[in-house]
Amino acid sequence: MTAVQKTLFWAAAVALFILALVLFNDVLLPFVAGMALAYLLDPVADRLCAWGLPRALATSVALAAALVVLVGALFLIVPVLEAQLARLFTQLPEIIERLWASLSATAARISSQFAPDEVDKARAAVMGASEKVIGGALAVIEGVWSSGLALVNLIGLVVVTPVVAWYLLRDWDRIVETVDGWLPRDHAPVIREQVRIIDRTLAGFVRGQAMVCLILGAVYAIALEVAGLDYGLVVGLVAGLISFIPYVGAIVGLMASVGLAYAQTGEVALMAVVGAIFVAGQAIEGNFLTPKLVGERVGLHAVWILFALLAGGSLFGFTGILLAVPVAAVIGVLIRFALGRYLQSALFLGGGGGEGDKGGAGGE
Repeated sequence: MTAVQKTLFWAAAVALFILALVLFNDVLLPFVAGMALAYLLDPVADRLCAWGLPRALATSVALAAALVVLVGALFLIVPVLEAQLARLFTQLPEIIERLWASLSATAARISSQFAPDEVDKARAAVMGASEKVIGGALAVIEGVWSSGLALVNLIGLVVVTPVVAWYLLRDWDRIVETVDGWLPRDHAPVIREQVRIIDRTLAGFVRGQAMVCLILGAVYAIALEVAGLDYGLVVGLVAGLISFIPYVGAIVGLMASVGLAYAQTGEVALMAVVGAIFVAGQAIEGNFLTPKLVGERVGLHAVWILFALLAGGSLFGFTGILLAVPVAAVIGVLIRFALGRYLQSALFLGGGGGEGDKGGAGGE
């Protein structure tokens, strides 16, 4: 097979993958969620198998344990969250009115110190930037929401996902072995090496980032409650759980908590305390949690992850968000591999350069 034929083959495979996402986007979510769950629990099932359990029993135990942890956490947190959310929605109009009145007074004082034309230019610039940001966010939310509405209902998702996860987790090793048997023999070692790099990248990011989000959510929620912020549990948990989107969790949590603190007391002290909580949380995440749990060598830049999540959510809704990180990891590894091969080729080195080691380039 020539280089052109190989390129056409892989281009056709990518095109078919994208076409499948477009055609079956409305029903893919439980299957993608089940695959993600099976991937996350595969190390647990492998450990149980190493202890002597049959694969089917190990799969059942791993899924049951995950379900018990999830349900237990919901039973502990949901009642408190429900009470805070009910109060928040009841008092939200009053909170917004107080914040708007204060911001309007502050804006009026600032505007009085500048010429009218300068104020109009600044207002136009801010409004234009705000419309772009809000429009982009609404497009992502609309994509996620429309994807959710396309499902039969939430019960279908809850029922189908565990079933898909159970079968995939039970047959995970067999599936891997079967796919490995399909690899072209000449390039199988190189492909296996790149797949191992992708797996390390995903394992380091997805499993590690999940732990980071859970820890941050607990830290933020407890710290805000101790500080005396109303609805601190809601703000802290939301900020922690969306921290898988780089910087967004801390920014959203900081803005929401400072705004609520101002509406609650109007005192700078409480605003400073809740602001310090998120600054400290970011310091803990950047200097301890992420290096220890995610690792420094996952090879996924924060900007690349942010772009992948926004693009996936905008194009394919929640299914796209679930696929964003794996696809970003695959593309990142392949780009590094291609760049490594290019740097070892005659195209880069000149007439005296060779192709280099076929299996060596592109790692991490």
